[in-house]
Amino acid sequence: MIQTALREIRRGTAEIIDEARIETLLKNYFEKGENYTVKAGFDPTAPDLHLGHTVLLQKLAIFQKFGAHIQFLIGDFTAQIGDPTGKSETRKKLLPAQVLENAQSYKDQVFKILNPEKTTVVFNSEWINPLGAAGMLELTTTYNVARMLERDDFDKRYKSGISISISEFLYPLLQGYDSVHLKSDIEIGGTDQKFNLLMGRHLQRVYEIGKEQAVLMMPILEGLDGVQKMSKSLGNYIGVVEAPNDMYGKVLSISDTLMWRYYELLSAKSLDEIAVLKAGVENGTLHPKRVKEALAIEITARFHSDAAAEGAHAEFERVHAQSEIPSEMDEFTLQGPIWIAKALVDCALSPSTSQARREIKQGSVKIDQNKLSDEQYQLEIGEYILQVGKRKFARLKVIL
Repeated sequence: MIQTALREIRRGTAEIIDEARIETLLKNYFEKGENYTVKAGFDPTAPDLHLGHTVLLQKLAIFQKFGAHIQFLIGDFTAQIGDPTGKSETRKKLLPAQVLENAQSYKDQVFKILNPEKTTVVFNSEWINPLGAAGMLELTTTYNVARMLERDDFDKRYKSGISISISEFLYPLLQGYDSVHLKSDIEIGGTDQKFNLLMGRHLQRVYEIGKEQAVLMMPILEGLDGVQKMSKSLGNYIGVVEAPNDMYGKVLSISDTLMWRYYELLSAKSLDEIAVLKAGVENGTLHPKRVKEALAIEITARFHSDAAAEGAHAEFERVHAQSEIPSEMDEFTLQGPIWIAKALVDCALSPSTSQARREIKQGSVKIDQNKLSDEQYQLEIGEYILQVGKRKFARLKVIL
């Protein structure tokens, strides 16, 4: 059983530091019934999570299956500094009210994956605020500036003459101190968090709490393009709170190759079950589209319901397989005549007029199911069904 658990825990990981400790914790759980703690920290810098964030949540859910109690840490204090990881400049400070609002949104979303009975949600302001000036000064003595500048992003900024605030040096120390206070057995995070995660081990040793946490790092999930990391700013993301039809359609839009990456990192299916699906695709007994549909249904059901997922599947088939328009779509009223590119932006079908023009040139824009090629086209008074690509629709009424 221990080896089965380790196999699932290793699944999709980029790196594990001190796997022997994880194995010992599992052994104590299976043989003695002893639980252990796994920490994961999230800075509530935005109100909504996307599937890239849920890679960590899926791994936490796996740990819960094998005896772990999750310490879901919301960095309400550290979010006001801003994690400098991968940043070429100092992050803007978030207002406390914004942090709290985003934190509540996180709590509402994470329990779609995690078992609330095996999870404790904690806020690091609870122990960082009481540290005070004396405690903070003591914390700064545990690490030196030379070692801090060995960190890749700090090193690049320092050599380029780009400002690094003292508060940014504090960030990894405070994240590490979270592990001291919580006495975490394991901490997980993305590969970009390695410096911060190892700080937790270092500070647990310095503060002599009697343990050093194991560290498990997960890879960064690629977005819909299969190239860059999933990011809302890049527009290649699938949001946890997206409508069922949008979520289903986006999952179905990924490439057949990327599908297996998503199965590994996002699906609740076991490795053996995934291997069977992969073998079926390779030997021709399963069509890739059917396997991808199963993934889209699973993910949509997780964040909505089985009925919503099946409804999204049926709607997708009706619209795309039969080339019909959706039964429901957003409706807009604009004054005309209006340039088609501006109409697409105003109807939230395209982020900018320049992007809209590119989409017209690419043949991705339809008016009343007829492909448009004239990027200067003017919409006169009347009602139209606007479409961009396969999934974006809007009903537009143009008035005087």
